[in-house]
Amino acid sequence: MDDEEREAAWDEFRELVNMRPAELDTWLASEESRSAGQHKDGGESTGHASGRRIAEILRARKGDLTDDDYQHMRKVVGYVRRHLAQRPSGEVRDTRWRYSLMNWGHDPTA
Repeated sequence: MDDEEREAAWDEFRELVNMRPAELDTWLASEESRSAGQHKDGGESTGHASGRRIAEILRARKGDLTDDDYQHMRKVVGYVRRHLAQRPSGEVRDTRWRYSLMNWGHDPTA
């Protein structure tokens, strides 16, 4: 990944991930967070695992991020954009749709 691609991934990630690391950690510890998303064999959901990785990326210094980190940031951007396009009608505060997005670091009500 070249510098231009890294910068684009960084900008899009920072634009869409609107939860701070501590806020994300608190959210990920909640029952609502653990219940959202697709679970494989009763284990942790993909989004929940991603949320832990997002918090690590947010805490890291930009210069310490790896190509793998940037690839994950691109994955996050893609997921959040697709999920936002599927916004349900009505109030979303207590919906699995919102909870899933929050596992990926984006609170649509913020």
